[in-house]
Amino acid sequence: MTAEIISGTAISKQIRDELKQEVIQLKEKHNIIPGLATVLVGEDPASQSYVGSKARTCNELGIYSERHDLPADTDEQTLLALIDRLNKDTKINGILVQLPLPGHINENNVLIAIDPRKDVDGFHPINVGKLMIGEPDYLPCTPHGIQELLIRSGIETEGADVVVVGRSNIVGKPVANILMQKRDGANATVTVCHTRTRDLISHTRRADILIVAAGGKPKAITADMIKKGAVVIDVGVHRIGKTKEGKNILCGDVDFESIKEKAKAITPVPGGVGPMTIVMLMTNTVKSARLAAGLL
Repeated sequence: MTAEIISGTAISKQIRDELKQEVIQLKEKHNIIPGLATVLVGEDPASQSYVGSKARTCNELGIYSERHDLPADTDEQTLLALIDRLNKDTKINGILVQLPLPGHINENNVLIAIDPRKDVDGFHPINVGKLMIGEPDYLPCTPHGIQELLIRSGIETEGADVVVVGRSNIVGKPVANILMQKRDGANATVTVCHTRTRDLISHTRRADILIVAAGGKPKAITADMIKKGAVVIDVGVHRIGKTKEGKNILCGDVDFESIKEKAKAITPVPGGVGPMTIVMLMTNTVKSARLAAGLL
């Protein structure tokens, strides 16, 4: 048995096409153009690449975008003043501050300063709390993308034994909360494992759906750690070398080549979860515009 490949590239394109039509209708029927502002402090190449890809996606979908690039030595008060201005700007429906920030800036202070109605990353404590009680305005982008991959691939989550490896605030905790909610595309029984879990393999081997967001060693989850017919979602990204042409060679947290012969379905790296994160950010931005206009 060779696993079905769950293509985030293909599924994210479906969602992009849907969003593009939604943005056109918002403009034609309501004269609304959703707007996203990105804020980058410093010159980290990976962060610059991420911010650039978000701007290109906005342009592709017809979403208004602003990019605010600040020097690495920008003080916290200057950054907070920019966020305050963006909070009040009616052209802007979503604010994304690219993390990580330089060490002299308190990330919590910055995230809390963003208006929860414009927190399209879903990281503000108010939005985290709404997710916990099952009444979210915005779902965090990567966990939401994982749920969409499962739904659009026809993978049943109701009653499924889901094991999440990793407990970060960005992926592990929110994806567990999303999948345990009493609603369509969820209703799973969820176990969260982490660095202090005893006998990890006993948990991963019973998972119907295994979501790995450990962020540790490349290919840490091997074929002997899953049961036959499991669905495996790999969130990790590791650079393990370069091609002769100088391109990065990437892999995930799971050993794709061995697991694909045992799993029912699996996400590749690259081309799995990664493409979903940006498109779900755009989904949240469009939803914010609808909320601001009283259309939801």
